[in-house]
Amino acid sequence: MDDEYTKFVRRMNPPRVVIDNDSCEDATIIQVDSVNKHGILLDVVQVLADVNLVITKAYISSDGVWFMDVFNVIDRDGKKIRDQDIINYIQIRLESNASFVPSMDSVGVTPSEEHTLIELSGTDRTGLLSEVCAVLADLHCNVVNAEIWTHNARAAAVVHVTDDTTGCAIKDPNRLPSINELLCNVLRGNNESKAAKMTLATSGVTNRDRRLHQIMFADRDYERVGRAELRRVEDKGSRPQVTSFDCSQKYYTVITMKAKDRPKLLFDIICTLTDMQYVVFHGMVNTGMTEAYQEFYIRHVDGVPISSEAERERVVQCLEAAIERRASEGLELQLCTDDRVGLLSDITRIFRENSLSIKRAEISTKGGKALDTFYVTDVTGNPVDPKMIDSIRREIGQTILQVKCNSTPPPSKSPQGTKMGYLFGNLFKAQNFQDLKLIRSYS
Repeated sequence: MDDEYTKFVRRMNPPRVVIDNDSCEDATIIQVDSVNKHGILLDVVQVLADVNLVITKAYISSDGVWFMDVFNVIDRDGKKIRDQDIINYIQIRLESNASFVPSMDSVGVTPSEEHTLIELSGTDRTGLLSEVCAVLADLHCNVVNAEIWTHNARAAAVVHVTDDTTGCAIKDPNRLPSINELLCNVLRGNNESKAAKMTLATSGVTNRDRRLHQIMFADRDYERVGRAELRRVEDKGSRPQVTSFDCSQKYYTVITMKAKDRPKLLFDIICTLTDMQYVVFHGMVNTGMTEAYQEFYIRHVDGVPISSEAERERVVQCLEAAIERRASEGLELQLCTDDRVGLLSDITRIFRENSLSIKRAEISTKGGKALDTFYVTDVTGNPVDPKMIDSIRREIGQTILQVKCNSTPPPSKSPQGTKMGYLFGNLFKAQNFQDLKLIRSYS
């Protein structure tokens, strides 16, 4: 009866979205008001991530039956959102009561049976992606889209493949077990003690980034075993800083985070908290020139805050892992060329033969073109010798493989912290969004 009543309330109170390009000089403001439900914050942040928007500021409030959020967003070029197609898409997605609406393109979800979905996890090692791609090529599987993450000696991938003859999903029941067995053998390598997992499916609706977080979380990549050896040359100043403490008078656990800013950072954090069954009741996000500061007041879905030091430590470790998984470790290489069967196998083989280690990769095809991004280091995790990169580019084609140059602005000054957190100083004194001067009144 409660579920039916909740559905009735949601139908009678559809989400309300206001997209404002006038109130702020340097960002588009998106305000979302809706009946509250578990996971709604992730739904909203995922929509913004799907269209590659950068969240520069945010205020989150969902204490009670109503959900009220404000986001300051810009595009990847640092400009306001002026594209009416994107504005309409955001409006439709956020105002829909459906739990899933297809995204603007095929990246991130597979709502049809056009591809076979392969999910992989295992122990990371140099050349692993090359071996996986070689096996897929030998099995006449063409990689259409893929994303590969590595973290803390573990690797995970979500790969969309088609039959290289038909261009459709692989449905032959005799082929699927063979693909499964051979890929598991590659993932396992010579290490029989470490579990290797692979699943096959012809369709799915889960966001691809969320699945990667779930796969690595299930693989317990957040555990700090061997981390000192794995990060011998790590700059400790670049590590995310996650803290947790109690807000006893309001019966919350407060989570604060400071990390290098990057696209989808908020999505990664909210995704992890949601999948760990925590609810964000209040939150604030603020970004500087290079760093992001986030603060959340959370409870478990059963209504209680974090109750033990072991649980607190686990939450901190999992959030650190969520931030680090997508961090752009290594040199960024971008490949753009005509797509063909076996292309990815050839490219990754060249990387392996030149002792490059792929830390993260994003593979996509569009309009007959392969558009791939690789983040690489040498086999020891150190920066790659520029002469080696020049040699590889000559072999592949200098116009085909480009080096992405990232300029690093000077670090911004951090907000000053307090016992109650550095972002939420007057949270419980504020009566509404206007008190916090994040938006103007729309009433």
